[in-house]
Amino acid sequence: MVVDQMLKSTIGVTNTEDMIIEAMRDLVKDEIKKQIKQKLDENPQLKAEMKQAVKDFLDAKMREGYALVRMAKCSAELGVKFVPEDMKAKLSQDVAEFIEKEVTQVMEKM
Repeated sequence: MVVDQMLKSTIGVTNTEDMIIEAMRDLVKDEIKKQIKQKLDENPQLKAEMKQAVKDFLDAKMREGYALVRMAKCSAELGVKFVPEDMKAKLSQDVAEFIEKEVTQVMEKM
């Protein structure tokens, strides 16, 4: 097993095979997309309905994400209720520092 892995990584066979398979998948996807787009272009009513369905789907996903964030917030608040009084200040500071660090990293990537 180890020898096989070493040979594959040294020769690069696995990487080449994976790249070819991935490229073939992309070509198939592109062809499928092209055919779907062609069928939608032939039927403006269906195209409009699909566009609205996608908007509705994205809206639902955003609402789902927001609900998950709210649930996480409620869970965190509930968790804080169980923290002893003498630890709450330290916990608040630690959480604030963590959030600041994470937000800073996100902002730097933008």
